[in-house]
Amino acid sequence: MSDGTIGNPPGAPKSAYFLSHADEAVERRTLAVLVDNEPGVLARVVGLFSGRGYNIDSLTVAEVDASQHRSRITIVTQGTPHILEQIEAQLLRIVPVGEVIDITKSKRGIERELALIKVAGTGEVRVEALRIAEIFRARVIDTTNESFIFELTGASDKISQFIDLMRPLGLVEVSRTGVLSIKRGKEQG
Repeated sequence: MSDGTIGNPPGAPKSAYFLSHADEAVERRTLAVLVDNEPGVLARVVGLFSGRGYNIDSLTVAEVDASQHRSRITIVTQGTPHILEQIEAQLLRIVPVGEVIDITKSKRGIERELALIKVAGTGEVRVEALRIAEIFRARVIDTTNESFIFELTGASDKISQFIDLMRPLGLVEVSRTGVLSIKRGKEQG
C-alpha cells in the first residue's frame, strides 16, 4: 500500500513499525560518552556509527581520569530526533560505556574547538589578516616575513567564519581539534 502499512486497511491505525520519521528536522548534537579506557572501546563506538550509516562530524577522545581508567569521547553528529535517540540508546548498550550526556540539550552545556590556521601574504593582505585576527581574538603563535599561524578557540561556527575570511587573504592550511564539551556547575558531566 502507498501509505506504508502492509495489511492495514485504509484509515486503520498504523503500526509503529511502519511510522516514518522522515518529516522530522535534522538536528546537530554533541554527545559526551564516558567510557572505560581499554583497548577496542573507540573502535566499538565508531563501529556503531559506521555500521548503522550514521555520520560523525567531529570526534575527540582523551583519558580524563587515570586512576579510574576513564576516557571521554566527544562526538558531534546529526540526525532526526528519533535517530539521535537511537544513537544514545545504542551507545549505552556497549558494555564499557558508562554514561552518555547530550551536551546540546543542556542549557549549561559549553562547546569549544581549537584551530591552528596558516595564512600566507605580504603587504596590505598581511595587514588585513592581522586586523581580522584581532577582531576574532586569534593569537599569532608563529610568524615569518611571508606567513602567520593563528591560534583560535571558540565555537565551531566562529572558527569556520574566520577560515572563510582568511581564504581570499592566502589561507594555506587548517588544523582543527574537533569539538570539546563540558557542562557548567559543580556536577560532573
